[in-house]
Amino acid sequence: MTIQLIAGAGPALSGAGPDTDPAADSAVGRFLTPDRWARANRHVTAKAIAEFAHERIIAPEPLGAGWWSVTSDDGALRYVFEARLGVLDHWRVLPDSIRVEGGVEIADGPAEADAVPDALRFVCSVNRRLGIPAELLPVYLEELTSTLSSACYKAATERHGARELAYGVTGGSDVAADFQAIEAAMTEGHPCFVANNGRLGFGSGDYATYAPEAAVPVALHWVAAHRDAARFDAVDGFDHRRLLEAELGTQFGEFQGRLRALGLDPEDYLLVPVHPWQWEKRLSVTFAADVARRVLVHLGPGRDTYQAQQSIRTFFNRSEPTRCYVKTALSISNMGFLRGLSAHYMQATPAINAWLDGVIRADPLFASVGFGLLRETAAVGVRSALFESATEPGSPYRKMLAGLWRESPLTMIGDAEQLATMASLLHRDSAGTSVVGQLIERSGLPAGDWLARYLRAYLVPLLHSLYAYELAFMPHGENVILVLRDGAPERILMKDIGEEIVVMGDRTAVPEEASRVMADVPEEERVLAIFTDVFDCYFRFLGAVLEEDGILAADGFWDVVADVVHGYQDSQPDLAAQFTRYDLFAEDFALSCLNRLQLRNTRQMLDLSDQSGGLQFSGRLANPLFGR
Repeated sequence: MTIQLIAGAGPALSGAGPDTDPAADSAVGRFLTPDRWARANRHVTAKAIAEFAHERIIAPEPLGAGWWSVTSDDGALRYVFEARLGVLDHWRVLPDSIRVEGGVEIADGPAEADAVPDALRFVCSVNRRLGIPAELLPVYLEELTSTLSSACYKAATERHGARELAYGVTGGSDVAADFQAIEAAMTEGHPCFVANNGRLGFGSGDYATYAPEAAVPVALHWVAAHRDAARFDAVDGFDHRRLLEAELGTQFGEFQGRLRALGLDPEDYLLVPVHPWQWEKRLSVTFAADVARRVLVHLGPGRDTYQAQQSIRTFFNRSEPTRCYVKTALSISNMGFLRGLSAHYMQATPAINAWLDGVIRADPLFASVGFGLLRETAAVGVRSALFESATEPGSPYRKMLAGLWRESPLTMIGDAEQLATMASLLHRDSAGTSVVGQLIERSGLPAGDWLARYLRAYLVPLLHSLYAYELAFMPHGENVILVLRDGAPERILMKDIGEEIVVMGDRTAVPEEASRVMADVPEEERVLAIFTDVFDCYFRFLGAVLEEDGILAADGFWDVVADVVHGYQDSQPDLAAQFTRYDLFAEDFALSCLNRLQLRNTRQMLDLSDQSGGLQFSGRLANPLFGR
């Protein structure tokens, strides 16, 4: 089975028109044009104002009639804009309304009245309040510049509108192609973070080849790593040979032949999938000694082609869509983290997935809503004796060469079912049309009924995880795959298990081999797994999209959420004490701030071994479920 290609060797850029610069002869020049740059700056400045105000870093001053202003730290500039303030202190800043008054706003001279906003200068102008350390401010500006550039690229290369995505670009004839068209169409990144497309380390050619939105077919490279330096782990029923024969087909034997031709015994080696960028820019240089000594042997590219997913370092197999996702190490920086992959973490990942999958399968509630996992069934990690001795745990040099295999959702769907990243529910196309609105229209259901179906599929398993097991996922849009039928949600599949789940209390017995997921989280913070991760970081935006489109008012949205929560709680009387302990109908909850984390340290937002200890709070948010 071969997925229908949704892009050729590279995306076609928009043709002649007002944005076309005839003097530009490079791919970068063709999408970085003055008009697109201005539009991107309006969008990102609006988001910066909205999210920094939401996190109470800046405090817009009301001017009346829905107009507000933010003044620069030195008082020389004033940003004036129209905005609406909604539930959960959600600011909807209208990008086209923003004007800049006073001072010097553009690089080549004094700003004129109503000057176009510049997101980079906005950040600099309010940085006393943002608090970005001086040595890290250029890094944040670089991430923001990359975010702006990617916005221009996406504007120039849009392939499919929201209606096409909702109905399937192939009309359902190729489920994998429809799924991957949605994946590549996502434009916004994480809805809360302002600088959310950093990808520091990629050049313009790398971006055009490896960025998820480019949707360019990629052949992963393969490296043979000597077993003295490498370790392979898998769930029961998998071993290295069985997995690689299934994933590589006849090429597995060919790779073994290459090792024999070098006088090496294939049984002494484990095969590791490698991002092409990682091999060229890091491994071939940093691990040159291991290459010279045949500890590592570069076997070259595989035959299957893959498509980069939103997480950048994970790939979907486009040649054989039922084969596994492959997650690779990628030593670029994005959203406050280097996107490496820890060999140490890989060791326990299959065991964690096997344990959690057993928990999920044994619970009737999860079965009743169709909740499932995309298991990370196998992982391989390589450790360098040199860099292990030269660095502390957590060092990027310990995260350069590892990989894991995750189940494909194509193996878990039935006839007439469709797959979509949950991030698509927040997506608007260039005309402003929302995917969620088109899905609701396609389903033929009243908006409230559609929402209730979605919440039973998505919210109910998260509630049950918290209350029954004191377990939390990282349930943002990119980590959740929706299974839909005729536009209506049927169930969800959760991914990114090994690195991102956490068991916060002592209600659940965790085997020793999976004990890494246990964390000492203060009791008052545990309910933030719903309040912050779901309500504030996702429903705040989804509710706004539905309200802006005139599909469902805010009160109607939160009424449905409350009904679904009540319905779940009524069905689980044995958990009544837990419902009181973690009260979702409390008057308010602590405002946990994501941008504050990134602004504090643009290179590493959190210590992954103590995520709770690094959280940043700013007062409390009124709970929209209070009194419902």
